[in-house]
Order: sequence, then structure tokens, then C-alpha cells
Amino acid sequence: MSAPLEFEPGASIAEPEAVLVGERRIEGRSLGQIAWSRLKRDKVAITGFFFLIFLILVAIFAPLITHFLGGDPNAFHQDLIDTAGGTLGPKGAYGGISGAHPLGIEPVNGRDIFARIVYGSRISLLIAFLATLLSVVIGTTMGIIAGFFGGWVDAIIGRTMDIFLAFPLLVFAIALVGVIPDQAFGLSGLALRITLLVFIIGFFNWPYIGRIVRGQTLSLREREFVDAARSLGARSPSILRSELLPNLIAPILVYSTLLIPTNILFEAALSFLGVGVQPPTASWGGMLSEAVNFYTMPYFMVWPGLAIFLTVMAFNLFGDGLRDALDPRAR
Repeated sequence: MSAPLEFEPGASIAEPEAVLVGERRIEGRSLGQIAWSRLKRDKVAITGFFFLIFLILVAIFAPLITHFLGGDPNAFHQDLIDTAGGTLGPKGAYGGISGAHPLGIEPVNGRDIFARIVYGSRISLLIAFLATLLSVVIGTTMGIIAGFFGGWVDAIIGRTMDIFLAFPLLVFAIALVGVIPDQAFGLSGLALRITLLVFIIGFFNWPYIGRIVRGQTLSLREREFVDAARSLGARSPSILRSELLPNLIAPILVYSTLLIPTNILFEAALSFLGVGVQPPTASWGGMLSEAVNFYTMPYFMVWPGLAIFLTVMAFNLFGDGLRDALDPRAR
């Protein structure tokens, strides 16, 4: 039997925290801080993230940027077109690249390519973000309801998803845009066209994220914290809002970053086919469509194609890094 410990009068007793950590407080980290620390270590994803921030700033400050470089995207510079040669191409070498026109000018009309690409980023990002937001809201709502309640509710929503997934979206978009008049729903011109594209792209793409949310909800609804909430008397709307939805934020964010580039490509495809944003409004797909007529001048097609490629690539790289940061076990 060991003797009891004895302390001299007046002696100080060290606190456990002081012994372990030298009187420094240990602060826990939230899940968001842990995910951010993982994401910072992924240099490729961080590069894509900062490129997207740069692109968003370019779209926001497009008027200011073109005021100093490029000028009006719809201004014609006929004096820079070589009419004597018969090709109607820009004067000078490399597509008319100069200090005032860093990416050159278009054939025939002489509009500045740099200014049109900068303004085209506004159209592409605006439509892609709004369409993605619409898809996420509808898909999350329908998916979480189908996964949580199951039964006939899940059957109806599931068959609705199957119908939307089997729908020929591109053909429908071409047909719908063609029959809509120039003025409808109190809108006209560019506002009507953007609203129509956002509705077509966003409303008909919600089943993709809806299926992901439904699958995650089926797994989460059997977890202990949901049973605990039910035992405490929580009703279904409260469980959906307070227990399930916060645990679905990670997959929703990841899929949103991967859905945005898909919407950018779809908008570019519609503009390329002539049913998207109408001229003279600048759009990347519209610039590619116009460049087809001048295939002997490849620079006219390279710049808008490169803008689409870099934007989609940046979103995909950032989305992959975000997925790994939020769920490292999914690697």
C-alpha cells in the first residue's frame, strides 16, 4: 500500500493544462477550418480558385477595364480593315494586335476581340451562376423530400427525375427559344433572352443534383442524430432544416462547382447555334459561331475558345480540390 502524497504548505499545484501544454489554451477547429487547411495544400485547386476570383472581378469591372484597354465591344473600326486585299481581314500582322487592341480585331467589322471577351465573361458567368442556383434550389428541395419521406413521395419524384433526364434538352431549348416572341412576361431584348436561358438550363438540370441529394438523404435519415431528434419531439420540417440540410452542404457545394462549367458550355453551345444571346451582345459562343466563317484566320477562333477552356478547367480543378478537402475518404 503506497503512502499518501504530501504537499508542503503554500506550495503551488500545477494545473493539468499547464503541465501538458505550457499554459497555452488549445482551441478546437471547425469542420470548415479543417477543410480550408486541406484545400490550401492543394496547389492546383488553389490556382483554379484564384483564377475564378480573377475572372469574376474581370466580369464585374468590365466597363472600367475596357475603358482603358479595348474600348467599346460593339464599336466598328473599319479603318483598321484591309479592304484593298479582298480578304477583309485586319491590317498588319497577327490579326491586328496592337497596344490599343491587345488581342486583335475581328475581320470585316473590326470590333475589338479583347473587349468582347471581357464582356462575354459577364454573360457566361451570369447565366451559369443563376442557372446553377435554380438547379440547386429545386434539386435540393426535391431530393431531400424524396429521400426523407420515401414511399409514394419518392416514387413520384423519382419518376419525374427520370422524365427530365430523358428529355432532349438541346432540341427543346432550340424549339422554345424559336417560338418565344421578342417581348414576353414583361421583358424584352437581352433581359428576356437571359431569363429564358436561365430557366431552360436551370430548370431542366435539377434532376442531376436531385439524385445526389436523394442518395445522401437516404443514408443520413438512418443516422443516430436523426433518431435523437425524433425522440426529442422534433417534427419532419425541423429535422429536414436543422439536421439533414447542414450535413448536405458539402456535397451540394462540390456538385455546384462542377455544374457551373457544364452550364457555361451549354450556354456557349446555344449561342454557337444562334439561339442563345443575340448579336451584337458579346458572348463566347457567339464569337465562335462568327469565327466559323473565317476559318482562314484562326486567331479569331482561338481567343474565345481559350476563354471557355480556361474557365471550365478552373472550375473543374477547384471542384475536384473542394471535394477532396470536404471528404478526403472519397479519394
